[in-house]
Amino acid sequence: MPFIPHTDQDVQDMLAEIGAGRIDDLFDEIPHVLRCGELTDLPDGMTEMEVTRLMRERAQADGQPLCFIGAGAYEHHIPAAVWEITTRGEFYSAYTPYQAEASQGTLQLLYEYQTMMAGLMGLDVSNASLYDGATALAEAILMAVRLNRKSKSRRILIPKSLHPAYRKVAHTIVSNQNIELIEIPIDCGSGRTNPEELSRYQDQDITALVIPQPNFFGVIEAVDQLTDWACTNGAMSIAVVNPLAMSVLKPPGQWGGKGVDIACGEGQPLGIPLASGGPYYGFLTCRARHVRQVPGRIIGRTVDLEGKPGFTLTLQAREQHIRRSRATSNICTNQGLMVTASTIHMSLLGAHGLARVAEASHANTRGLVERLDTVAGIKRLFNTAYFHEVVYQIDAPLDGVLRTLAAHNVQAGYTLENDYPELGNALLICATETKTASDLDHYAELLERVVGLQQATKCPVQPK
Repeated sequence: MPFIPHTDQDVQDMLAEIGAGRIDDLFDEIPHVLRCGELTDLPDGMTEMEVTRLMRERAQADGQPLCFIGAGAYEHHIPAAVWEITTRGEFYSAYTPYQAEASQGTLQLLYEYQTMMAGLMGLDVSNASLYDGATALAEAILMAVRLNRKSKSRRILIPKSLHPAYRKVAHTIVSNQNIELIEIPIDCGSGRTNPEELSRYQDQDITALVIPQPNFFGVIEAVDQLTDWACTNGAMSIAVVNPLAMSVLKPPGQWGGKGVDIACGEGQPLGIPLASGGPYYGFLTCRARHVRQVPGRIIGRTVDLEGKPGFTLTLQAREQHIRRSRATSNICTNQGLMVTASTIHMSLLGAHGLARVAEASHANTRGLVERLDTVAGIKRLFNTAYFHEVVYQIDAPLDGVLRTLAAHNVQAGYTLENDYPELGNALLICATETKTASDLDHYAELLERVVGLQQATKCPVQPK
């Protein structure tokens, strides 16, 4: 809570200095008919101590449940320094850096972000972010269509193992631009895209192939084979990745024989807290030869007349800067505050720190799997390599299981019944580095007890 140090005398002194009798005089240009008058229903003012106590009570009413939900938004530890620095005035209130001479700090930060993100993805160029992971994918698809001039079909292959929200958002954005999204089915045994499914599109005109890593089920995809297929068949390759996972997995720039053309995704795992669904930000990286088709902004580093390093906006390929007909995107924000947090987060942790977080998340998920594999009434659906999410089939009504665990202060996972009804009572479960061994034990024991009771009663749970 900010501290406002002005006393009544301070206010009167400032008003006297500018020749005003009272604060209302500062707004005398507003017609009286538009003024709301006195606010009579406001409660009495509270002291700082009373307000702090009230807000703590409200926060406690929400609870602090153990969260095992992933599905694209992940609970990770964020060092206190990240948001203490991010919310400093020079970052928190900074405006879009149109004037380089007045925005060197913001521009340098974005340049450092681009450098780190390009390195993490194993590619040459990064933009200064997009709205979120889903719109980043849509922008990557539009970019691939512009780049692949040999392809006339505007057909994009998208695995069903990709995040369902990403597929929906991409369809909404690109479908009215005569771009066709073709869904590739899931291999029911492995939970990933079977490269053999692509054989039906052999020698057809395909503009691009989307490759998730890990996919929505947490499964590790056969990215080398998929990338090589795209290259062999004249299609662009678009990776959709979890950036934290790229600290321990092979980066997109090294997939297959030549690497992918474009890599994008959601930046939330890099220092952005779970906050009622956002705000988050999308990232997009690519090969240097594709740079002129990148949406959003790119920050460049140069030197001034005195040889001192400086930073500036460059290659701004959006309609506000160039002719509308030549613009690649109408993206009008770079989600700068979120990018600031991610830049500070990556700087504090470093490459080794990010890898340790990823390894700890994977280790906790393995530990949870070992516990859950012994629980009667549930079965792991895919027996393939995973990062930090797994899918289990539950032999009980999921609605009742989830509500019962929530009553015990545990968010048990993300139900796949609506997005993947063919998988039955399937639950996507995630564990990150924030979980302890006792958390994993508590979850497994509680789930075993609840599923056992559901099976014993065989009483269908009524929906809310």
